[in-house]
Parts: sequence; C-alpha cells; structure tokens
Amino acid sequence: MELDLALSARELTRALVDVPSVSGDEAALAAAVEKALRSAGELEVCRDGDAVLARTTRGLPTRVLLAGHLDTVPLAGNLPARLDGSRLYGCGTSDMKAGLAVMLRLAAALGAGAAARHDVTWIFYDNEEVEAARNGLRRLAAGHRAWLAADLAVLMEPTGGEIEAGCQGTLRVVATTRGRRAHSARSWLGDNAIHHAGELLSRLGAYRPRSVTIDGCTYREGLSAVRIAGGVAGNVIPDECRVTVNFRFAPDRDVAAALDHVTQVLDGYELTVEDSAGGALPGLAAPAAAAFVAATGRTPVAKYGWTDVARFAELGIPALNYGPGDPNLAHTRDEYVDLALVDEAERVLSSYLVAA
Repeated sequence: MELDLALSARELTRALVDVPSVSGDEAALAAAVEKALRSAGELEVCRDGDAVLARTTRGLPTRVLLAGHLDTVPLAGNLPARLDGSRLYGCGTSDMKAGLAVMLRLAAALGAGAAARHDVTWIFYDNEEVEAARNGLRRLAAGHRAWLAADLAVLMEPTGGEIEAGCQGTLRVVATTRGRRAHSARSWLGDNAIHHAGELLSRLGAYRPRSVTIDGCTYREGLSAVRIAGGVAGNVIPDECRVTVNFRFAPDRDVAAALDHVTQVLDGYELTVEDSAGGALPGLAAPAAAAFVAATGRTPVAKYGWTDVARFAELGIPALNYGPGDPNLAHTRDEYVDLALVDEAERVLSSYLVAA
C-alpha cells in the first residue's frame, strides 16, 4: 500500500488505522511508512527490522526526537475504521495511529524544506504493546544508539492533548500456590491449590495503593491480579495454581525496590518475575523539557502506565508524552480519536518545530 503524506492528518490517521499492525505483524505498515518518508524530500531515512527512522540534518544547535509505535493490541472486530461525526473509530486510532499521522505530516513539511527551529528525528518502531524484550526502541538503543541522540524526546502516546510527564514502572510476577492431586470424588484425599489462592486474592483486594507527588505530578500506584490459572481436568483436585500479579509503581521506586515491596505484600508465596521495566521521573527541570512545556502552554500531569520515556530517561535524554489520542480509550473495543485533537496536536507541534 501507499501512504499519501499530502492528506490531512485526519485522513492520514484513517489510512494508517486501516493497515492492521498487531504487535509482531507491523511489516506492511513499516514498509508503507518507509516508502512515504523516502519520497518526502530532504530526509535521511534508515530502517532496522520493522523500525523506521527519518531525520533532518541541517546542523541546527538542537535536535528534537518524535517517537511513535506502529503496533496495536489484537483486533476486537474494530477494523476497518469508521467515522461518526468528529470521532474516528477503530483499533489503534488513539493508541497511537493519530500520533503517527501527526508525525508523518510534520516529516512531510520539514522534508519539503520548511524552515525549522530544531533538527528533528522521527522514529516509528515495532512491538511496544508486548513484553519489553521485544520492544523495537529497545533494539535500536542497543544496536543504533546514535539514532536516539536528541536534546528532547516526545513520545506520541495518547494523552488527550495534554503533556504527561515521566511514567510508572511495571512489574509482573507469578505467585504459585501448591497442593496435592486427587480425584474430585475423593476431594478429602487431596489439597486444593486453587483454594490456597484465596488468601492471596484477599490480600490484593485489601491492598491500599499509595499516591506520590513528584515535580507537581501525582502518580498513583496499583497492585492487581491480572490472570489466574490452575487445574488440569474437571475431575481432578489441582495441585498447582498460578496468579499473575501486576504492580504499577511510582517512578521514585526502581525495579528492585518494587520487587521488594511486592515480596513483602505477598510474603509466604512463591514468586517468579515474569517481566519488569523501570519508570521515569518527570524530568521537568531539564531546559529542553521546560522549553517545550512553555511553548505548548500545557500544565504537565503524571503519566499513568509505562511508556518509552523510561528508555530515554535511562539514556539521559529528557522525554515527555504528548499525543492526540485518549489514554482512557486505548486498548478498548470502542477505541476512537477525536479528530479535533489530531488537528490541535499538529498545530502545537508545528508551531514548536517549524519556524514562522
């Protein structure tokens, strides 16, 4: 397929949504993005797997990086996109193909020679919606560190047009309870592992998360059971039950501190770490971040959820979340984007990046 960068950001959003790109299946969209960027004029374009980079090289004193992931969560009968008034419905509309459309429109403008306030790098990457080990930006950080060089990174995550600073960390553990198998007709001869999970679930139900305010941004933590599995047959007392628990923690904790906390809360249970990623402090004192906040006129708030601002924070690059999608609609069956916010995001970022 071909993407026409002369389309409006609204129309381009719809075109992007109609290319399915569930995590691990981004190749078609990556190819379309690469082809469009190569025809956009004065841009250097590179590709690694299903990640695509474009950048200007005008020798300006500052560089801003815009990043967005190509992938979506699995479809839920919500393609192709459909328009209802000012709302565009479809998988990935908010998270985050509206943001990708804005990125492509800005690349087209600067590629065509528009005057710029900063050199700009655009990175479109794969596998953000799955485990951290597959994340395309992580791969680029390991193999192409120079691609990520910037004075400021803006992640086009859905924020409803607001600036969301930093992000929560995430830790996923599996708590295992054990028992003894028996025929369910003689249940007294066994020891039911699923029943042993009851007390664990009670602890989680009684858990009271803390809220932490950092640089004026309040992060609320959460400790939740997200999956439970146990049993092998309808007539067997189960000897094992596994409860997957996700801890979303404020960025004043690192992964080690988060694990220590979960271990204390779930003391006495066998725990196995399944996945983890540290959060990112707001970083609003960094000059480049403060300049972006001032230029946009937004008041930053905390980012609930993990985003790749954490990856840039690890590299010492100030980073913020800003995008037109609604974070409350991400991953839902009825996901949509308000097209007025797409126009606004293009206007705000254009005024910051493009010289009058």
